[in-house]
Amino acid sequence: MSSVERRFITEISLLIDKPVSVITIDGKMYSGVLIGIDPSSLSLCLSDARDDKGRIIPKLVISGSRVAEIFSAEKPFDLKGLAERLERVFPKMVRLYEKEGFIWVMDKIKVTQDGVVEGTGPAAERVQKIYEQFVRETKGE
Repeated sequence: MSSVERRFITEISLLIDKPVSVITIDGKMYSGVLIGIDPSSLSLCLSDARDDKGRIIPKLVISGSRVAEIFSAEKPFDLKGLAERLERVFPKMVRLYEKEGFIWVMDKIKVTQDGVVEGTGPAAERVQKIYEQFVRETKGE
């Protein structure tokens, strides 16, 4: 698998457990939470799906050969923006691992889109406060 293919699968995988809309090749539209994807066929599984007529479908599997478009229903978390914000407070102590979905601060505090997931103490508390302020500001956009 080439690096471009890996990147594509990584990007699609970031949509797992997120609300999406899917348009099929025959123009039908479905919205729901993407709960599964087959990387080889790009077949999708949606939960709590709703079709374009408003009917609710508890679980929906769409063959990858039928998918024309997939739309993310929510804005992705700006991990790079958070890393830049943290860098201002912790200069030269912030490393962004964008593909992996986390930031290391001071080689001991791990931050994801969910906040501080590793690390304790005053520095971790400060990172969490910066994260919370960043989330408040970006949701207000």
